Amino acid sequence: MRRARLALAAIGLLLAGGSARAQTYDPSYPVCMQIYGPVGYFDCRYGSLEQCRYLAVGRSASCVVNPYFPLKKPTRPRRSSAPHRSGS
Repeated sequence: MRRARLALAAIGLLLAGGSARAQTYDPSYPVCMQIYGPVGYFDCRYGSLEQCRYLAVGRSASCVVNPYFPLKKPTRPRRSSAPHRSGS
């Protein structure tokens, strides 16, 4: 009898927990909107902070920089193969 109650309580806790969504960032866009609420999530489809802030007005949300957006690496200037000439 005790085992049945324990099993029933465990099953009840598992069912009451609900499903959890994984927090994902879309690496295609540099800015994400973090929406707050009972089911908070990140919406990563904004090209700039200004665009995100404009659309976040009146919502329980804030805009953040996407930590998984790949930044372009600066390219190093190429060295010319021509010899350097001094002006004398």
